[in-house]
Amino acid sequence: MPRRSPKLLASSRRRIRCNRFVLSWPGLICSTTVNNTRVLIAGVSTRAAAESAARAGFVVTTVDAFGDLDQHPSVRCLSLSRRFTAHAAALSVARVECDAVAYLSSFENHPRAVSRLAAGRALWGNAPAVLRRVRDPMLVMHALRRRGMAIPEVYVQTYVVSGFPPSRKASAELAEGRWLVKPLASGGGHRVRPWRPTGGHRATLPRGCYLQERVEGTPGSVVFVAAGGHAVPLGVSCQLVGEQAFGAPGYRYCGNILAPAGDEQFAREESLVERACALAGSVAEEFGLVGVNGIDFVARDGIPYAIEVNPRWSASMELVERAYGLSVFGAHAAACRDAALPAFDLVRARRGLDAVGKAVVFARRDVTVGETRAWLPDGGADGDVAVRDVPHPGERIDAGRPVCTVFATGGDGAACHAALVRRAARIYEELAGWERDAARETSAGPSAAAGL
Repeated sequence: MPRRSPKLLASSRRRIRCNRFVLSWPGLICSTTVNNTRVLIAGVSTRAAAESAARAGFVVTTVDAFGDLDQHPSVRCLSLSRRFTAHAAALSVARVECDAVAYLSSFENHPRAVSRLAAGRALWGNAPAVLRRVRDPMLVMHALRRRGMAIPEVYVQTYVVSGFPPSRKASAELAEGRWLVKPLASGGGHRVRPWRPTGGHRATLPRGCYLQERVEGTPGSVVFVAAGGHAVPLGVSCQLVGEQAFGAPGYRYCGNILAPAGDEQFAREESLVERACALAGSVAEEFGLVGVNGIDFVARDGIPYAIEVNPRWSASMELVERAYGLSVFGAHAAACRDAALPAFDLVRARRGLDAVGKAVVFARRDVTVGETRAWLPDGGADGDVAVRDVPHPGERIDAGRPVCTVFATGGDGAACHAALVRRAARIYEELAGWERDAARETSAGPSAAAGL
């Protein structure tokens, strides 16, 4: 989760363990003598996937937008010195020695960057040709409708011309804001907003965007691992979107809650989970997906309306690890390397467990954080702790950017959500305290100087 344009971090108290570590710009070299499989993980935020990979026994190097304070102790974390892009990240690690690479968000929107990242290396993830198909909203809509799956209407056009939408009813819905404008290179709900056309019969869509019919219901996601045209569902969770308790505006993603069977998060929950698993199987078969993937949907009356396919590691996957004890990166590696799928039964795994959830806490105002080391887990990064994605002390975080992620459990989804809200409130209280301390220091400065 990008908060700022960070400095290039060669090491921190948790990143000084590589035997040989040399940095240069624009090239970057990191090599060490190891006996295990060396994996390079690249994406905006790598903490969760890198931790899963390290727990699974891989020797992990990461490149991301900043590098969190609570990265796993064994992980060598590299951070770009300029604003993160997939292309910049791929270029920066061209000389990193590794046996395989895996990508996270936002590489799915940049197939050419994936090609550069995977040059001369084993790619553990969907190939660029697959990404071009599965990230095409019009192609996905037609493919899933042929398979009898529910999916909202989409329009991908430079101009919305006379005659659009194709019926009077749809035209009335358009005027009432029944459509959403979404970037083609979408992710996390960024820049998603209601469609309010101007220009009469010739309403211009923003460049690089498309229209998607808005579906009323409960947002959710299904995550799965795929190989050979088959899929094993790993989890179905409710998504948290645009919640003020976490400082998330509009349609911004701000978390997930993975609840037990029979929970009331979704109407007709049993049917919803069954259909979501079938949706995962259809997408995996249709597009030839490999490794771990996710599908965002809106649930209505027990039916998941597919909104978007995320053909890479998704945010709710660390909840799967916490709740079910499954190594998600281990499953990803086995699927990509050996075309092997785990013997995992989601229906059985969902029985009798507490709900587990995570929420991204966004800065409501510009803030400089204080001593965040107190948020770190005792004894390392392996515990089921309450705060993760910890920023560095003294870090400046702009309004609207993520501060950290909070975790909680509860007997059901509602109790888990309430616990997340309480933990986010404590984070905001601490941020407010740091703001007050900074204000006192600022006001005391001139007086102190005058007394010299």
